[in-house]
Amino acid sequence: MRSSSSVSLAGGRGSGSVRLSSPPACPLTAPVDAAVEFLMVKKDFQAALDTCEKGLETLNSSAEQEDNFFKYAELKAALTIVGIQALAELNQWRGVLSWVLQQYGETEKIPAKIIQMCILLYVKVDEQAVMKDAVCDWLHCSGNMSQAGFSTVAELYFLHILVPMGLTAEALEMLETDVGRVAFTDEQRQAARSLVDIQNEKHATSSNTNPESVAVVKTTSASKQDKLTQRLTSIMRLLYRGLSVASVRIRSISLRRVFLALILLYLLLVRIDPALPSAFPWLLRLHGLLQQTWSTMFGPYYRAITRS
Repeated sequence: MRSSSSVSLAGGRGSGSVRLSSPPACPLTAPVDAAVEFLMVKKDFQAALDTCEKGLETLNSSAEQEDNFFKYAELKAALTIVGIQALAELNQWRGVLSWVLQQYGETEKIPAKIIQMCILLYVKVDEQAVMKDAVCDWLHCSGNMSQAGFSTVAELYFLHILVPMGLTAEALEMLETDVGRVAFTDEQRQAARSLVDIQNEKHATSSNTNPESVAVVKTTSASKQDKLTQRLTSIMRLLYRGLSVASVRIRSISLRRVFLALILLYLLLVRIDPALPSAFPWLLRLHGLLQQTWSTMFGPYYRAITRS
C-alpha cells in the first residue's frame, strides 16, 4: 500500500542538469508496513493486531480522509485484512466478525474482499452459520451490487453457506431475486439449480434411512438372533438329555459285564494280531496271568473230562 515514488525532471535555468525529486511518503501507510512485518516476518501476531487497531484509530480520526476517500478506504481495508489474519493466528476467529463490525459500523459498509475473507474463514472452521445473516444483509444492499467482488460473495454464499446448511429452498429463491440475476449468468443459475436438485436427492436418500427404519432393522436382527439362540438352546437340551441317558445306561451296567467286555477286547486283540503282545510286554504278563487263572480254576475239570 506504500505510495509509489514519482520521478520528475526539473531543468535548471541555463543548465542542463536533471534533478530527481520524490514526494514524502504518506505517514498513514506506516502502520500497514509495520503490521505486515509483525505478521509475516516476526510472527508476533499480537503486535500485528495492536498495530492494526492503532492504525485504524488514526485513520478514523484523520480529517484528510474526506479529501482522498478511496486512498483511505484502501488503507483501512489493508489494516482490517492483516488484523483478521492476526486474529486467526491467535485462535480468536470467533471474534473476527464482531471485530470487523467495530471497524465499519454496519455490515453493508464492509468491502467485498473482507466479506469474502470472513466467509472463507468461518467455512474453514465449520461455522458458516455465523456468516449467514451478515452476508444476506450485505447482498441485499443495493449499493454493494456495483462492487467488483459482488458476484464472488454471492457465489460463496450460495456454495458454502446455503447449500451445505441444507437451505435449498432459500438458495433457489436467491437465484430468482435481483441478487441472483446480478451475480450470476443464465448458465450459472441453471448449474446452480442442478446442484440444488442433486443436494435434494442426497437429502431424500439419507432421510430414507431414518431412525425408525434403523430401529426396524435392529429389531429384525434381534429377532433373528433370538431364533438362533432358541435353536442352540434346544440342541443343547437334546444333547444334555442324550448324555444323561447314556450316563444312566453306563451306571446300570454291572462291573461283571465291564470285566467281561475287557476280556473279550483282549482276546480280540490277541487273536487279530498275534504280534501285538510282543510289542507290549504288559500284555504278555496279563496273558500269562489269565492262563494261570484258567488252569487253576478249570484245569482239573477239563482233565477229568478228557480222561473219561
